[in-house]
Amino acid sequence: MTNTIRPLIAGNWKMNGLTSSMAEFEAMLAGAGSVAKADLLVCPPATLVGSFAAKARGSKVAVGAQDCHPKASGAHTGDLSAEMFKDLGAVAIIVGHSERRADHGETDALIRQKAEAAWRAGLTAIVCIGETREQRDAGKTLDLCGTQLKGSLPDGSTSANLVVAYEPVWAIGTGLTPTAKDVEEVHAFIRGVLTDRFKGEGEKVRILYGGSVKPSNAAELMAVANVNGALVGGASLNASDFLAIAAGC
Repeated sequence: MTNTIRPLIAGNWKMNGLTSSMAEFEAMLAGAGSVAKADLLVCPPATLVGSFAAKARGSKVAVGAQDCHPKASGAHTGDLSAEMFKDLGAVAIIVGHSERRADHGETDALIRQKAEAAWRAGLTAIVCIGETREQRDAGKTLDLCGTQLKGSLPDGSTSANLVVAYEPVWAIGTGLTPTAKDVEEVHAFIRGVLTDRFKGEGEKVRILYGGSVKPSNAAELMAVANVNGALVGGASLNASDFLAIAAGC
């Protein structure tokens, strides 16, 4: 089952992109027809979700969001709910990205609530986990990932409502990547945790690798057991790079 799961290549644009970025997104849409072996998802900043989703309607590219508030509505100035993104045409929401954990002090409990909010709105939750360089050097990678999985994943997770993204924090935007052996070890551990907790559904949940994924290393990473796609950062801002990564599946 490990690599028989249809891959997902998800682009996380982070805090990048203006209305002029539509041209790059249109290039992705134009080239998506050549990608036969993977599903494609682009998660732009909130300001672009609506326009991107409208442009992508009927195409092979889905659109998602990068975060949401746990509540559906209310007095939460500046926040956006999962229902709002659903209304714009999003199909998924990234929650628990390491940059949210670090910059905003998000806890596993809060991330779990956000994943549940995504489900409430009928969206897929892409839950991110991963260790820092210090934690890896201290031999705590698997313990840390296990703790994050236990605290961040809601009960009732299935292959239809959950994607897990493993992103070693030290590899994000640095150009550094773990070895294929390191990635295989962590993804096998994640698969075991998912299977132990969610049984048959845990065997089918897509586990993405993220952290300096680019066209030059995508094929090697995608060939690793239990790697069912990628969460792509900087390279997803460029249509040709993003499509080349998808072609590596």
